[in-house]
Amino acid sequence: MLKEFFIKTEVAPAYYVDLLDFILKYLSADFRDAKIVYDRLIFSLEDPGGVISGEVKVGETIKITLSYPPNLEEKIERLYDDIFFIIRLFEDELRKSTLYFAWVEGQDIIPEKPSSLAKRASKVLFGSNLLVLFIVFLTINVILFILMGFYAVVVIFLMQFAIILLADKIYSLMGEWQITPQNPLVHILMYQLPGRDFKFFRKVLGDFIVDIKKEIYDKSLALGQSPSCELGREILARYGFKCTPLNEKSKVINVHGLVKSAASKFGIPTPKVVVSNTMLPNAAATGPSPNRGLILLTTGLLTRLDDEELLSVIGHELAHLIGRDPIILFSIIFGEFMLRLTVLLPIVVMAPLVYIIFIFWLIFFVAKFFEARADLLSAIVIGKPDKLAMALQKIGYGRLRFESGLDRIFSWLFWDPHPPLYFRIRRLKNLKVKRVKSPLLESAKDVIGGFIDSIRSF
Repeated sequence: MLKEFFIKTEVAPAYYVDLLDFILKYLSADFRDAKIVYDRLIFSLEDPGGVISGEVKVGETIKITLSYPPNLEEKIERLYDDIFFIIRLFEDELRKSTLYFAWVEGQDIIPEKPSSLAKRASKVLFGSNLLVLFIVFLTINVILFILMGFYAVVVIFLMQFAIILLADKIYSLMGEWQITPQNPLVHILMYQLPGRDFKFFRKVLGDFIVDIKKEIYDKSLALGQSPSCELGREILARYGFKCTPLNEKSKVINVHGLVKSAASKFGIPTPKVVVSNTMLPNAAATGPSPNRGLILLTTGLLTRLDDEELLSVIGHELAHLIGRDPIILFSIIFGEFMLRLTVLLPIVVMAPLVYIIFIFWLIFFVAKFFEARADLLSAIVIGKPDKLAMALQKIGYGRLRFESGLDRIFSWLFWDPHPPLYFRIRRLKNLKVKRVKSPLLESAKDVIGGFIDSIRSF
């Protein structure tokens, strides 16, 4: 049998052979007769069930070709996962010595930098991190009860309700750039440098990053042209720093167009869009209703994913808006709080630690239903479940690797609102795109089934 896999990569041409060396280094113990010929790694792999012959051809899109006996299908999937992981690991190493320049026309010129305290706080509170959210509200609740007694219940309800109503306003603080129909594009230039050159740039030219970005902007976007690698190279040279065409890549993403396209498929108005200039790959959505929604994307996500993968991720986030998930999750947390003070109070008093551990896990488990529904709705409405699966693999390859080293049941026991990545990816890959009567019930059934399967395999 013959199977081909295609992986788009951020690696610049100067590092193609280094990538092949990297793959060979990690898998040399498994490979036989492995050799690098120009832009290809050719190898064979012996197994009791037969011999696998393979080739990895590098380029902007990496092509993996595997020839194997039919009985080794499972082995082929594991081999592909290993190669995929190694490619992402290599990209992560390259990012440590990559210069990123990003612009939005008509917006402030901002270097990629760590978020401010206010932005980090917003990300913690509204970035789907229910564990931190739960702890924050638990602490606030205790303080309010000490100060106000049972009047605190009213205050807590009003406070949470106000946060829900203003969620889009608060969340917009996390973004440096507003994406509009007039300025829909994000422009990115990347210069992948040897470690020594990168350290030199940061040490000698680090204070001039904003000046460099402004000069590139003034000679491109300000004149109605896209920034080019050639222009960036020319301006960097004037600052005494030389780059070559083999070390550079560029990208233009029509962010507003992607969000508008996804919103039209869901039949809702295009939400507000903000971009945060950080290399942390992330996307989120919030708002009290689909008519007052907001989508946040980071330049790290825009750099890593292609347009179809981004469209599917945006679809996942819009599904949260359609389902009014922020309101539902806040209601669940507040409902648990009221039950804790009334019906469940005797249990809390008798075994507070056991109660907290169990209720945390239960809330996170229920939250998995909504994440699974967002996956399902994106797959149905956008129509590209394989692209969403690939996006999850790219963003979460490290966690996926971590999960593969655990018994599957343990990956279900973490206090995390997301189902295990292996479950989400497998579900998307096996999904037959169709309309379902109740996406939430279907997703809850799938999540419970995946959890039960993990118990059976323990």
